[in-house]
Amino acid sequence: MKKEIIVQLNKTFEESAYTQNGVEYWMARDIQKLLDYTDWRNFLLVVDKAKIACLRSGQNIADHFVDVNKMVKLGSGSERQIEDIMLTRYACYLIAQNGDPRKEQIAFAQSYFAIQTRRQELLEERIALVERVRAREKLADTESELSGVVYVRGVDGEGFARLRSKGDHALFGGNTTLDMKKKLGVPEKRPLADFLPTITIKAKDLAAEITSFNTKKNDLRGESAITGEHVKNNRDLRELLGKSGIKPEVLPPEEDIKKLQRRLSSEGKKIAKDVKKLK
Repeated sequence: MKKEIIVQLNKTFEESAYTQNGVEYWMARDIQKLLDYTDWRNFLLVVDKAKIACLRSGQNIADHFVDVNKMVKLGSGSERQIEDIMLTRYACYLIAQNGDPRKEQIAFAQSYFAIQTRRQELLEERIALVERVRAREKLADTESELSGVVYVRGVDGEGFARLRSKGDHALFGGNTTLDMKKKLGVPEKRPLADFLPTITIKAKDLAAEITSFNTKKNDLRGESAITGEHVKNNRDLRELLGKSGIKPEVLPPEEDIKKLQRRLSSEGKKIAKDVKKLK
């Protein structure tokens, strides 16, 4: 395919997109023309195949194909109502995949929507990574605050370490912190939380938040009382997760949080280096 054709098709596809509530979509009547289908009924056969592919991929068809009606002007100046379909980027990708690849427009669309879909996946992946890093930082802040709260109530550094360990024992269904490190392959001197998935990090954070809150509210004193409170809160969080079928001790480990932080930092420096500066 010639470069000038690719440039023109890219421009045409970009200009045909709409946005609603932050969601990019295309209209099926526009895609029909862009993919060089002259007959609407023939195009609908391709759309039906795309819907089947959507269902087989585990997606909800209604999330990607939305039937609508719109008014169009006729040559006489009058109007009539015709059917149309709002299509997400993924729906367009499936339509292109089920089209005739011998057509230049369809060959282009297959690559265009595949790349666009992958960009969306990469964006979602990066957002998930950032969320995990922030959750880990939040847990560190919460535990630091809890350490200060319990210190003035008679729990020293060693006592706080025991408190956290017993909290983990409750959250991970009888597995100690050391047990979980061995199970997940975490280096002995590294914090367990640096390798936990976001959902577990947030559970630990909430349990620590509640312990800190109730310790101050009820003026708890001494290692035994405060540890009992912390164990209860972790056990409650475990029960809550269990209602959604989540067992913290069986979730696989995630990438080392320190590596993620370095990668995100590196990306930020690269953006700053590559971006055009205001004159």
